[in-house]
Amino acid sequence: MERVVINSYEEFEKLVGQQIGVSEYVEIPQERIGLFADATLDHQWIHVDAERAKTDSPYHSTIAHGYLTLSMLPHLWNGIIEVNNLKMMVNYGMDKMKFGQPVLAGQSIRLVASLQSLANLRGVAKAEIRFTIEIKEQPKKALEGVATFLYYFE
Repeated sequence: MERVVINSYEEFEKLVGQQIGVSEYVEIPQERIGLFADATLDHQWIHVDAERAKTDSPYHSTIAHGYLTLSMLPHLWNGIIEVNNLKMMVNYGMDKMKFGQPVLAGQSIRLVASLQSLANLRGVAKAEIRFTIEIKEQPKKALEGVATFLYYFE
């Protein structure tokens, strides 16, 4: 799917209430899970011990950290939308997050995103994005919620 290109607040505003897009799938391999464990100091065996997970985990596999799944949001979002004429974009908050099921090592995820609301705060666009992170070939979602970004247009 081709990225949506936004050049102004007014163009952004036209997308309120609409699905903006669906990203490409991105694989979450064990190596990425291990690197995330190193970065966050969360080395719980369900994430990093593939041999133990085969026998002791109900998933029979290691799983991605929930926050690793969440941390993929900016990358997946950038695959859907290109916002031009910006000074910067800042993460502002997360609401109503629900983890539906874990992402197993080697599975692929994608983002489905809609623009829930947009507000002009003295020249800063506050965008609330309803998002769903789906797991390839799985009916249950990995993660759902609302992400809020601040866009500082030039």
